[in-house]
Amino acid sequence: MASQKNNIQTKNTEKDINHYKRKFWKIFFYGLGGLLLFFLFASWGLFGSMPSFEDLENPDSNLATEIISSDGVILGKYFEQNRSQLKYSDLPKSLVQALVATEDERFYEHSGIDGRGTLRAMVSLGTSGGASTLTQQLAKQLFHGEGSKFLPFRIVQKVKEWIIAIRLERQYTKNEIIAMYCNVYDFGNYSVGVSSAAKTYFSKEPKDLSIDESAILVGMFKNSGLYNPVKNPQGVKNRRNVVLLQMEKGGIITEGQKVKLQALPITLHFKLESHREGTATYFREYLRDYMKKWVEENKKADGSDYNIYKDGLKIYTTIDSRMQLHAEEAVEKHMANLQEQFFIEAKTNKNAPFVNISQAETDRIMKQAMKASYRWTVMTELDKSEEEIEASFSQKTKMKVFTWKGEKDTIMTPMDSIRYYKHFLQSGLMAMEPQTGNIKAWVGGINYKYFQYDHVGQGARQVGSTFKPFVYATAIEQLGMSPCDTILDGPFIIRKGRHHVTEDWEPRNSNNSYRGMVTLKQGLAHSINTISAKLIDKTGPEAVVELTHKLGVKSEIPAQPSIALGAVDITVEDMVAAYGTFANQGVYVKPQFISRIEDKSGIVIYEPIPESHDVLNKDIAFAVIKLLEGVTETGSGVRLRTSGGGSGDNRWTGYPYLFRNPIAGKTGTTQNQSDGWFMGMVPNLVTGVWVGCEDRSARFKSLTYGQGATAALPVWGYFMKLCYEDENLKVSKEEFDRPPNFSIKVDCYVAPKVKDTTNIQQDTEEFEL
Repeated sequence: MASQKNNIQTKNTEKDINHYKRKFWKIFFYGLGGLLLFFLFASWGLFGSMPSFEDLENPDSNLATEIISSDGVILGKYFEQNRSQLKYSDLPKSLVQALVATEDERFYEHSGIDGRGTLRAMVSLGTSGGASTLTQQLAKQLFHGEGSKFLPFRIVQKVKEWIIAIRLERQYTKNEIIAMYCNVYDFGNYSVGVSSAAKTYFSKEPKDLSIDESAILVGMFKNSGLYNPVKNPQGVKNRRNVVLLQMEKGGIITEGQKVKLQALPITLHFKLESHREGTATYFREYLRDYMKKWVEENKKADGSDYNIYKDGLKIYTTIDSRMQLHAEEAVEKHMANLQEQFFIEAKTNKNAPFVNISQAETDRIMKQAMKASYRWTVMTELDKSEEEIEASFSQKTKMKVFTWKGEKDTIMTPMDSIRYYKHFLQSGLMAMEPQTGNIKAWVGGINYKYFQYDHVGQGARQVGSTFKPFVYATAIEQLGMSPCDTILDGPFIIRKGRHHVTEDWEPRNSNNSYRGMVTLKQGLAHSINTISAKLIDKTGPEAVVELTHKLGVKSEIPAQPSIALGAVDITVEDMVAAYGTFANQGVYVKPQFISRIEDKSGIVIYEPIPESHDVLNKDIAFAVIKLLEGVTETGSGVRLRTSGGGSGDNRWTGYPYLFRNPIAGKTGTTQNQSDGWFMGMVPNLVTGVWVGCEDRSARFKSLTYGQGATAALPVWGYFMKLCYEDENLKVSKEEFDRPPNFSIKVDCYVAPKVKDTTNIQQDTEEFEL
C-alpha cells in the first residue's frame, strides 16, 4: 500500500512539474510572441507614426542657411535653430574619441542596441546608468524628442527608439551617424550642432578645437541646460573632468595629460550669433529681403517652397570678408571721430541737432519719429489712448543707449532719447568691381542694432556735385567736347520758359566768385556750378536724364536744369554702378551680390546671369575718367595726396593718405551741408560713400566739416589704405586702360605751380544753392 501510495505521489509530482513546464513554456512563447508582435506593430506604426525610408534618408534637419563670402568665410546665418551641417571629416578627432568614450564605449561593436548595456540597466533598474547608444540618442533627437514621462508611453517610445536605431545603423555608416548626432544636438544659446557651438562658445571652427574644448562640448551632450559653461562653469568643469577621465580609461590620453587638462580653467570666447550683430549686418538684411522674393520665384523640384530658415541653403555671395571688415572699420573710425565734432557744435545750438528750422517744423519731426517708434506701436496694441502714449514719452525711464564708446545705461525720457539719436551722423558705403558688377563691401549704416535703415540700397539722398560727371559725359558725347576745351566761368542765367524753368534761374558759385576761362577738367575738379549749368543748357536736361538712366540710376529725375547741381535723390548702390560704367569702358554692369546658391546637399540651384549693356563708347568713358582724375590731382579731392593738412584736419580720419596712384573721384555736398559724398575709383574697384544725419535739417553749420571732402572722403581714404595694406586683395594701383587709337584730348596744359597744394583744402568744393 505504501509503495503504491508513493508511486501515486511521484506521478502527481511529475504531472505538476509537466503542468508547470507546459505553463512556463506557454507563457514564454506567448510572451515572446506578444513581444515580437509588439515590436512588429510598433515598426508598422500602430503605436504612432514611424519614419519611412525616405525620412531616414532625408531626416528633417532644420538647418540654418549660411551666407558665405567670396573668400569662403561665413558672414552670417538665417535660422530658427542655429544649426550648420558638418561632415565627419570636419570633426576634430579628439571630440569624436571623447564622445564615444563617454557616451557609448561599444559604439563600433553594436548594431544600434547595446545588449550588454541594456541587460545591465534592466538588472540594476537604471541605477548603474542608462543604456542608450549614440544611435538611439540620434533616433530620439531626430524623430521624437525628449519623450513622455508616463511609463507605458515611455516603454512604447523606447521600443520605437530601438527600431529606428537599428534602421539607422542599416542606412548609415558609423561615421555618418556620429556626424549626424553632432549636427542635431542642441547646445543652448541658439547653438544647435557642434559647428554652431564651437563658434558660440569658443569663436572657433570645429577643426580648431583643443582637447579641453572638445571635452567641454562632449560633457554638454549629457544635459546642455545643466552643463552650460556660461551659467554653470564649475558644473561644466566637473563634467569635463569626467569626460577626460573616460578618455584616459579608453587609452586616448595619458594619465599625465588628463591631470594637466583637468587643472585647466574653463576658458570661453563667448559670442552669441545674432541677426543684428557681426559682420555685414546691413547686407545680410538686404539679402534676406531679396531671398523672400527669390523663394517665391524659385521652387523646389516637387513644387514646394524653399525655407531659408530650415533648408540649409548655402548662399555664396560676392562680398569679400576682408574688404567688408576694412570698410566697416573705416566707417566706424571716421564716424566716431566726426561725431565728436558734431556734438561739440550741438552744445551751442539750443535746438540741436536741428539747424535753422522753426519750432513747428521741429515738433513735426519729433512727433513723426515718436509715432514710428516701437514704444508707440506696443502701447497702441495695448489700446492706450494717444494722450496716454504721448504722456509716457515725457516720463523718465531706464534704458540702454548707443554711444561710440559702447552701450551705456542711462535714465532719460523716451522723447529725449529720440532727440539724442537724431544727433547721430549716418553713413553708407558700397564697393564694387566695375568689370563684373560684384559687390565687395556693403556698409549700410553705423550700427544695425540701433539704426536699421540701410543707406546703401534703401535710402536715396541728394547727391550734390557727384551728379556733375553725368552732365559732363553728356556734353562730351553730344557736343564733341573734350576735357581740355575751355568755357567761361562767369555770371549765367537761364531765362523763364527755357528748359521748362518757371522763373529765371541763376546758379552761383559757393564763394560768389568767378575764375574766367577754365577747361572742363578744371571746371569739374573745382566743381564750378556755372560750368555745369552752361553745359546742361547746351545739351538740354532731357539728354542728361536719359544718359543717367542708362547708367543704371532708377530714381525719378526731373528734366530741369537744376539737376546739373545735384538736386536729385539717388542711392549709393545706383551711384556706384553708374560710376562703374566709366571705369568699365562705357559698359554698364548691374551690381550683383550672389554668385550661386546651393541646397544642403551641395547641388547648385541658382546662378545669376550678369546683366550689362553699352552706354558710352570707350573713348568718352576714358575722357570722363581723366576729368575725374583732375578732382584728386588739383581739385576738391586733392587731400588724398597731400600731407600739409588744412582747416578741420583733425577730422580727416587717417590723414595723410599719401596716395600716388591714379584715382578718379568726385566730392559732393548738398545745400546746407545736409549730405556729404565721395565717389572714388581705381581700375578694379569703385567705391561710393555718403554721410549725413537721418533728418536733412540735422547738419553741420559750415562747410569745414559738412562738405563731402571732410564728411565722406576720409572714409574712402581710410578704407583704401587698409585695402592696399592687405596685398591679398590685389586692389589696383595701375593706370586706367587707355583705349587704342584714343583721339580725345585729355592731357591739358597746366600752368607751373606757384605754391604748395597742401592748403588747398577748404574752398574747392562747390555745392547746390
